[in-house]
Amino acid sequence: MSMIGTQLSGRYRLESKLGSGGMSTVYLATDETLFRQVAIKVMHREISDQEDQLERFRREARAAASLSHPNLVGVIDAGQDEGHPYIVFEYVTGSTLKARIDESGELGLDEATAYAIEIGRGLACAHAAKLIHRDVKPQNVLIDAEGRAKITDFGIARSLEVHGLTATGRVLGTTDYVSPEQAMGKEVDARTDIYSLGIVLYEMLTGDVPFHAETQVGVAMKHVNDAVPDVQRKRPETSAALAAALERSVAKDPEDRYLSMNLFLADLESALEVEVVRAGHSTGEATTVLDSVPRKRRKLLTKRRISWATALLLIAAAAAAIAIAALTGDDGPARDVPAEAAGGGDQIEIVATDDFDPLPDGDEEERSDLLGNTTDGNPRGTAWTTETYDTADHSGLKDGVGLILDTGSETTPTELSIQTPEPGWEVEIYGSSDDPSPSELSGWGNPLAGPVTIENKEDTVALRATSEHRYFLLWITSLAAAVDDPGRFRVEVSDVALSN
Repeated sequence: MSMIGTQLSGRYRLESKLGSGGMSTVYLATDETLFRQVAIKVMHREISDQEDQLERFRREARAAASLSHPNLVGVIDAGQDEGHPYIVFEYVTGSTLKARIDESGELGLDEATAYAIEIGRGLACAHAAKLIHRDVKPQNVLIDAEGRAKITDFGIARSLEVHGLTATGRVLGTTDYVSPEQAMGKEVDARTDIYSLGIVLYEMLTGDVPFHAETQVGVAMKHVNDAVPDVQRKRPETSAALAAALERSVAKDPEDRYLSMNLFLADLESALEVEVVRAGHSTGEATTVLDSVPRKRRKLLTKRRISWATALLLIAAAAAAIAIAALTGDDGPARDVPAEAAGGGDQIEIVATDDFDPLPDGDEEERSDLLGNTTDGNPRGTAWTTETYDTADHSGLKDGVGLILDTGSETTPTELSIQTPEPGWEVEIYGSSDDPSPSELSGWGNPLAGPVTIENKEDTVALRATSEHRYFLLWITSLAAAVDDPGRFRVEVSDVALSN
């Protein structure tokens, strides 16, 4: 029975059908109260009495409603009318990214990168709210009238079954874009969305998904077992910077991928600059996205106009890098790219480290035997750790504990990079020029950053240094839950670096 003309909850009049899936139908509707067009997803009546499906539908409404970001389709309302559960979304005029790819084939290099950045920004917002999309695909990306990408359909967010690949061979999430760990039914985190976004980027650049098979299960198993083809073989004009970012995002082992969406975004932003410089101009959404990158994060461009001399210089540098890679036979993930586009500033040498557990609450000792692990270049195998406490506030015994970095001479870093196997802790960053470094927290003055929560296994903290310092203190004010010791709390720092 057609629902066109139906008025839900006395407010939303269904005007036309926009699309339909196995669980619901989406309608264009008029909000009779506010006199505006909206999109309404109405759950199929035949499954609305199935509690698991109804809960999944409700979960989508709650998940999407908890987020607010320019690159996410907003939820306006939700309800139920005579056995018809529904979700009301903002109506986005335009088409899906999938339709855009099907119409144009491969997209422009800068355009594809810009869309990937916008999708990544929306997903980063979701990840910050501890929400994983799990079904990132171009069908779930809408391109609005202004050309901006907006993610929709959080229908399986947080609802991945224990076994993602069921006995019937159906995968929760589209198998063309599914991560290896999701296809195998393993535990997933934000890196599953990073993988799927990498596949979406591959499709935008080449016009096709990387894997084909006779069945969906066959495609899923290729994601598990087969390497994603080199995008530069499919599209040779792709820059080394963009190819390297894509390659890392689709690594089979999640540990080899970007540890957070923000780190992926940083490399995509650098790659967009490279593509724009090589083209000599930027247009459309690439211009909008590039203009939105803070000036301090730019590696190449400080204004929209680009000199051809700069463009030629970058092209030459990129060509030289590719030639070197060809001569050395290095075709692995670590591609050579122009130094300006490699991401990150110049790293500052840390010549020594020290623990900081000041009197009277502390005992001046906080695992000093492990200090060298923070700068040994082994971010996975070794770490400095605090002592383990009963609560996140150091069992109420002290205000915090710390780690001191000694650069050997005065410097003004702008960023502190931290790698930790157990995120979820808070830290403040201080700087001092006193030699030796202050033995009390009050001697460190005002913080250069924080308090800030380290939310990812690989995170970067911006520093507000207005003068030079030699010593830098990581003052840990709240601990993270110990994964291998339930009910206990600590902080592990596996690697730390300063850069400017």
